[in-house]
Amino acid sequence: FLFIDAEVTDLKHMRRWTGLLLAMMLLFLSGCGDAAESSSPESQDGEAGASALLQFELPQEGDEIVVIHTSMGTLKVMLFPEVAPKAVENFVTHAKEGYYNGLKFYKVQKNKCLYTGDPKGDGTGGESVFQDENGRVQPFEDEYSMDLWHFNGALSMVNDGAEDNNGSRFCFVQSSSVNADMLLEMKNIGFPSNVILKYAGVGGAPWLDTKQVVFAQVYDGLDVLDAIAAVEVDENGVPKENVVINSMSVEKYQG
Repeated sequence: FLFIDAEVTDLKHMRRWTGLLLAMMLLFLSGCGDAAESSSPESQDGEAGASALLQFELPQEGDEIVVIHTSMGTLKVMLFPEVAPKAVENFVTHAKEGYYNGLKFYKVQKNKCLYTGDPKGDGTGGESVFQDENGRVQPFEDEYSMDLWHFNGALSMVNDGAEDNNGSRFCFVQSSSVNADMLLEMKNIGFPSNVILKYAGVGGAPWLDTKQVVFAQVYDGLDVLDAIAAVEVDENGVPKENVVINSMSVEKYQG
């Protein structure tokens, strides 16, 4: 089965889905003795639901968060280093070093995604913090997971559609709904039921799952994303007046 949206008809990404879903099935079926025998669809849905809600739990006291000050308001972002360690390390290191300060949102797609993180400002630049054995900057590998999804407010790496091609560019998902046809296709493909329900409730960009790596989630400031999405843009989605990341600060969550 394929998504109706043309952005997700790539066979490569369907193979990724097959691999991820098989891994999930094996995880659910793993165990021994009574534990394995007592496994049921209901308990499996519960496990999937727990993963789906990971992005909607508040950070724990002392967790590292990133506060993003934009020209249109402040966003507070929680991180998932256990799930996407390299993406988080890359983002946090850039934030601490001021790499993102002064960068604009180079593309705004209302009810889809808001793109930034490119020092060139046109969606073609940016580097990761990682280097090869010869000291040359190199992109880092994808970190796809069944634990993180492109729900509304998620942050994910922008990779030009190439595998293991993550640098500095990232996007915010800004979509408060998912249409019924898309939800049906997700069910046909085999998305976990609780993930589908969460997409139906909060919105998002499910066509990006297994295409871009989710590593963080806005927990305060979704209204700022909506405000950015509402700015006037040209035919290419470029804001007619710059929207800028003024600064980022890496802080400890205080509750």
